[in-house]
Amino acid sequence: MSNRKAELETLKADLIARLERYEAHQQRKGGALDKDSEEQASQIQNDEVVDSLEEETRAELAQIKVALERIDQGIGEECEVCGKPIDPRRLQVLPYTTVCVNCAED
Repeated sequence: MSNRKAELETLKADLIARLERYEAHQQRKGGALDKDSEEQASQIQNDEVVDSLEEETRAELAQIKVALERIDQGIGEECEVCGKPIDPRRLQVLPYTTVCVNCAED
């Protein structure tokens, strides 16, 4: 397994674990809302933050799955827009990217 694929698999597992924690939070596995209205407001605000984080995590996980599929197909280091090689430095910084710098800017 390539280093990039191993890194993506590790990142994928981390994101799945993070999603499980977010879901546990949303299902109130830590307990019901506090009876104090100020504390409830704080908990609701926290829920909104967790919802936003969950959405970002799901989007990143989707990108990782696409990148892994492309690696399995043997095209993981080619830009999906122009077909040119993606700079290895870009892949090092954004291992789940599927586009080169030029196409990302367009």
